[in-house]
Amino acid sequence: MAVKGVIVKGIAGFYYVDTGEQVYQCRARGIFRKKDMTPLVGDRVTISLLDDGEAVVETIEERRNAFIRPPVANVECLVLVLAAADPDPSPLVADRFLVMAEEKGAEVLICVNKMDLIPEGEELPLLQIYKDLYPVFPVCAETGEGLDALKQAISGKIAALAGPSGVGKSSILNRIMGKELAETGEISQKLGRGKNTTRHAELFALEGGGHIFDTPGFTSFDLEALKQGGKRGEDTMEEQDLAHYYPEMAALLGNCRYDNCRHISEPDCRIREAVEDGRIHRSRYESYCVQMEELKNRKKY
Repeated sequence: MAVKGVIVKGIAGFYYVDTGEQVYQCRARGIFRKKDMTPLVGDRVTISLLDDGEAVVETIEERRNAFIRPPVANVECLVLVLAAADPDPSPLVADRFLVMAEEKGAEVLICVNKMDLIPEGEELPLLQIYKDLYPVFPVCAETGEGLDALKQAISGKIAALAGPSGVGKSSILNRIMGKELAETGEISQKLGRGKNTTRHAELFALEGGGHIFDTPGFTSFDLEALKQGGKRGEDTMEEQDLAHYYPEMAALLGNCRYDNCRHISEPDCRIREAVEDGRIHRSRYESYCVQMEELKNRKKY
C-alpha cells in the first residue's frame, strides 16, 4: 500500500513520515544512495507500507528548495529573526541571510525581537533599512507582544526561523508553538528536547494550519553553501547573480550603460545612482559590495 506524506524528522537512517493520519518510521530505498540523493526533513514523499509493519520511502517529489545547513527542504517562508539589541543587529549579517532566502525562492519575513530594550519613542535604524523591502514584525518574545501578527503571517505555510545566535529564535519558536517560555535546562515538552539533547531538524504542525521547522543550524553560513539546492539546482552563485537577490537592485537591472555592469565602479550605473539619491539604502549597498568581493575572491581558489 502506497501513501503520501512529509518527512518530519530524520535520525540515524530512519525517516519519520507524517501522512496526516499517523507518523511512520521508514527506511529509504537504496536507489537514493545510487542517485547521491538524501531524503531531507520537509521532503514530500511516497512511502510503501509493508506486510511486516515496516515502511519504506519510495519516491521524493521535486523540491521547492533545499538547504545545506541545516539539511531541510521545501521552506516556503523564511523568518529572519534579529534582535533590536543584545546582540546589536548587523545589517551585513542580516543581508547574508536575506540573499540566501531570495536565492532559494523563499518568501521573506523579518522579525525584530527584544523591542522592549529600545526606549519608547526611539527610532530603530534597522527598521528604516528594511521596512520598504520586506514585512517587518517588531516583537518581544518575553512578553509575547507582536507575535500574534507573526503567527498569522506564517499560517498555512511551511516556515523556518533563521538568524544569528542570541536573538531569541528558540523563545519565539516556543511562543509560536503555544508553549510558555522554558527555564534554562528545562525539557521542552512540546519539542521533546532538553538543554543537552542532541539537536536534529524537525517539522512541527501549527495550530490553524501550516508547519514550522525547528532547526539547530540556521545561525551561520557562507556564500559557498549556496551551491546546493535553490532554483538553479546545483549551480554556484556567480557575481552577476548577486544583484538579483537584492529586490531594490533587481528592479533596476538592465538600465546601466554596460550589460555586464557589476555596480561597483562602472560609469552610468543606475544602482549606484539610486544609492546616491537615497532610493537604495547605503547599508544595503555596502553589504552588496562586501558579498561581491567575497564572490570574486572565491573564484581565485
